[in-house]
Amino acid sequence: MSATGTKHAAPAVNSPVSTPRTRMTALARAELTLLGRNKGTLFAALFVPLVLPFSVKSAAKEMDLAGAGLTTGTLVLPAAIGFSLLFAVYSALVGVFVVRREELVLKRLRTGELRDVEILTGSATPALLSGLVQSLLLAAGCAVLLDLSAPSAVHLSVLGLLLGLVLCAALAGVTASFTRTGESAQVTPLPFMFVSMLGSGMFVPLELLPDRLAAVCELLPMTPVITLIRGGWTGDLTGGETLGAVVTAVAWTVLAVFAVRRWFRWEPRH
Repeated sequence: MSATGTKHAAPAVNSPVSTPRTRMTALARAELTLLGRNKGTLFAALFVPLVLPFSVKSAAKEMDLAGAGLTTGTLVLPAAIGFSLLFAVYSALVGVFVVRREELVLKRLRTGELRDVEILTGSATPALLSGLVQSLLLAAGCAVLLDLSAPSAVHLSVLGLLLGLVLCAALAGVTASFTRTGESAQVTPLPFMFVSMLGSGMFVPLELLPDRLAAVCELLPMTPVITLIRGGWTGDLTGGETLGAVVTAVAWTVLAVFAVRRWFRWEPRH
């Protein structure tokens, strides 16, 4: 007891130590709760990717897949995973980043211990896990329903999926940087999604496109992801093609990360 008759508070000896992992885990847990309350986002992220592969399967009947060395299964399976990455990760995260910014959540988080990269990573974790689990389930379901054999080079498919998850999260941050409101977040992801679905080999394999158009489509962000996933099942990717796909995906990811660091907005756009 001090001279004034008041007690000094004892130091907290066993207070928990805050680490980047614990901070991001707590943020991810809170974001997962909020995600579960958003019925519209859940529907688009979880159910739309399950329906679109049926459209690809129907369209495959009109294509000469055998001439391209493909089957219905090797067309539909990578497309299904691509849809999951676009809807469950990319589109969902654009909405998450924009809405949290407009609600001043991101601004408040920056005043605490969380660093910028921890805020973005923790906020993105539920969508990334959702995309990962959904992609694995879709791959297993397509393999069984379409009578696909085991992948010839599973490491390529795994690499493609992981690159796709990181790339879509980074691109979501870029799109959110230029998205003004939560309502417009339902629209701004559409151009990239449409271009990816039509030009990255999801609906139409690049092997069936004219050579010049295929050469341009090879440079799209999602094309190397689909190429690696499909190559894991067909086993027909050469070392040069694999390296080219990896370099393209990494280059787009680095460019997207740079854009996020340069232009991401933490406060509402006015």
